[in-house]
Amino acid sequence: MTEPGIEYVVRRTVVEGPIEVRFPLRPGDRPFVAPGDVLVPGSQIAERLRDSRLVEVRPGPVAAGARPGDRWTQPSHATGVQLRRGRGESTGELLFELGGHWRMAAGENAEQIDTPIAGVVHQVRPGIGIGVRAEGRIVRGVEALGEPSRGLLAINPEPGEGSKSGARLRPGSLDVGLSGAILVVGSRVDAETLTRARAMGLRGIIVAGLAGKDRRDFIASEARQRASLHRLPTFAVLVLDGAVRRKIASPIASVFAALAGREVALVMDPPALVFNEPEIDLAPPPRDLVRVKAGERVGREGRWAGLAGLRRFTDGTFLESGWVAFEGWPPVPVPLADLERFG
Repeated sequence: MTEPGIEYVVRRTVVEGPIEVRFPLRPGDRPFVAPGDVLVPGSQIAERLRDSRLVEVRPGPVAAGARPGDRWTQPSHATGVQLRRGRGESTGELLFELGGHWRMAAGENAEQIDTPIAGVVHQVRPGIGIGVRAEGRIVRGVEALGEPSRGLLAINPEPGEGSKSGARLRPGSLDVGLSGAILVVGSRVDAETLTRARAMGLRGIIVAGLAGKDRRDFIASEARQRASLHRLPTFAVLVLDGAVRRKIASPIASVFAALAGREVALVMDPPALVFNEPEIDLAPPPRDLVRVKAGERVGREGRWAGLAGLRRFTDGTFLESGWVAFEGWPPVPVPLADLERFG
């Protein structure tokens, strides 16, 4: 039976069904799959150019009937550009025709793009992306940084308790035995810890909130890593809630606890954790459980106790609210817009 009035609280889905995951392609990238292909984790789906450049192609019998997205090979003396020493031709992707001359994206250094998930290729659009219908279920976040990765899920002791104790995962607290794992760290993490985790061989970090400064620092570090000659394994950061410091919601934390020690994947579009464990039976969260997602009590969880009507709050505004009973306290009114429930 549904608690009276709780239907006015926004519902957040903890675990969703199969979705389509998109892997972006840039001009010059070469897809190796076609619609209908079946993929397993680790399958190579494309080749990415690290130093893509625009090259002019002289008109010829083949280029005359070409279309954007086609692959094109031309001797380097025709473009005046020598892409690789000892190689007399350049290969790339045709982009557009201007003034009777084609332009193509070509480069010298390429790297492979692997899929961390199993599924079926749904769509391939050169220069845009590859769509894969993933097998399994997902836990959705609000943002993902880095590159898609896969590893065993590990949980840092007492995940999500940082918002109560003030503790934060420190770079020196990372265990070298976590190499190859995706680590759930709880309420917050800084850019230095993310950089050290990647250098130690971790494949990903899951955190409730990531501050704007730490986000910018990690993106800059990731760009420098991509430009290096010897790249590390792929590394991803999944942010579950946003930039405000809070602990991981208990229904989501219980899913992570059930998946501990099992292989999962982190994908960028949509930002989510993907797992394919049909034998795991995930119990639904309590129907009257609500969580404060904004405001002065952000991150706290309680039990729904009914509608409170129009109430005035500290900033002087009048908002529709509901009674929420936090542990150890009598029910207090909280704006409906600041609450979320789970399903």
